[in-house]
Amino acid sequence: MRVGTCGALQNGMRLGDTVIALSATCDDSAPLRYADVPGWAPTASFALAAMAARLAAEGDATVHVGPIVTSGVFYDPDPTMVGRWKRVGILGIEMEAAMLYSVAAVKGAEALAVMTVSDLVGEGTSERISDDDLKRGVDAMMHLACRVAVS
Repeated sequence: MRVGTCGALQNGMRLGDTVIALSATCDDSAPLRYADVPGWAPTASFALAAMAARLAAEGDATVHVGPIVTSGVFYDPDPTMVGRWKRVGILGIEMEAAMLYSVAAVKGAEALAVMTVSDLVGEGTSERISDDDLKRGVDAMMHLACRVAVS
């Protein structure tokens, strides 16, 4: 399981919210090369994602479930990328999940990425979370991740 932070792309997402990544679009070719499959679509384990969504619904944290993008460039210099990712429903941007999902698939393991929204990323703009709000968000996200890990 990967836990960490991500930049939120969709309207309605707030700093400190939790994201459960069903899939991780590759913005670079490393996961595709590792899987040795052109056009590979790295995804979470359905069982883990479904369990995380069910456990999240029982809690009081705000949780978003859906696709993310893995990019080696968190703050992309191309001002059109955020709009294109948003248009296809990408919830957030981060830097590791696609490789995690690819390694898990190749090795026959289960994987899930759960993240705290640390930045609101817009077209040419961004807003960073405060340290106190990040701590609260990470605590909520880790509570969920730990429940999934021991279930």
